[in-house]
Amino acid sequence: MESNKKVALIFGIGGQDGSFLAELLLEKGYIVHGMIRRSATFNTQNIDHIFDKLHLHHGDLTDAMNVFNIISKVRPCEIYNLAAMSHVAVSAEIENYTFQTNTIGTLSILQSVKNLGMEKTCKIYQASTSEIFGNVTDGSFKLNEDSPQNPCSVYAISKYASQQLCNMYRDAHGMFVVNSLLFNHDSPRRGGTFVTKKITDYVGKYYKNNSIEPLNLGNLNASRDFSHAKDMCYGIWLMLQQEKPKNFVLANGTTHSVKEFVELSFKEIGVNIAWRDKGTNEVGINKETGDIIIKVNPKYFRDIDIECLIGDSSRARKELGWSPKYTFEDLVKEMVQSSLKNNVK
Repeated sequence: MESNKKVALIFGIGGQDGSFLAELLLEKGYIVHGMIRRSATFNTQNIDHIFDKLHLHHGDLTDAMNVFNIISKVRPCEIYNLAAMSHVAVSAEIENYTFQTNTIGTLSILQSVKNLGMEKTCKIYQASTSEIFGNVTDGSFKLNEDSPQNPCSVYAISKYASQQLCNMYRDAHGMFVVNSLLFNHDSPRRGGTFVTKKITDYVGKYYKNNSIEPLNLGNLNASRDFSHAKDMCYGIWLMLQQEKPKNFVLANGTTHSVKEFVELSFKEIGVNIAWRDKGTNEVGINKETGDIIIKVNPKYFRDIDIECLIGDSSRARKELGWSPKYTFEDLVKEMVQSSLKNNVK
């Protein structure tokens, strides 16, 4: 009977993570609701293949009454908040909107559940981020749930505030609210303005026309702990299946630089990269042809960059039984192959 099925509500269902989570929940037999923002152009490409299986509601996290009405109508037993202004560089340009979405939006969800008397019947997941750690490690040690947190961007601070609100609502009101500290995660569904997708899409273009203009990137030496979004979404689901709410780090436990991501991506099409010069003059060249295909552009530098992030997910592995199935190499290969298949123009 459908009435006996679990009901989930996903904020940000049209994004990379939301779409993978929706797939997972449908496989688990859930009735899946999601909030999507109205747009003049279609922005549902990540969920088009399951569109007829979803119950979608138009809305925006910045509209508290809208959030309340959706939760009141759906009465979910699980809420997943994956909606956010998640682009670090763009968040610095629209600071107020970033806080309205990432922080006040989360507060609206928490308030709605409490005010509707659903504190004991609805579990809430909030997507936090490894960005809140800031420049804590140089890579010599991994970051876990107890590591110091020193956010150094508008995006990270908004997420940190959201995380603390969730912790407070959990402790003050006895609600099942959890945060996951997600380290970098990608997939072919990643938005085109993110550095990983920019790289793999460029590789797809270069494969078809190697006379195109060089790709402009920011800090080539920034290192991140990359995972596949599908692995992360399984961990997210596991967090809400526990008896007691607890925050978890989800990470692969390895770190790789943007430069390494570039090199591995180009190897997928048989191109070897050599690096020349340093700093803003550094370029990546095709070893075989000598063509410059990567340039450093200072406009992509952050005001305060995080040089290294690497996570320790041992708590999640032990208590949730979670472990990533995709390696860094698997992720890069899948993203490049997808960019080639999609015939990027």
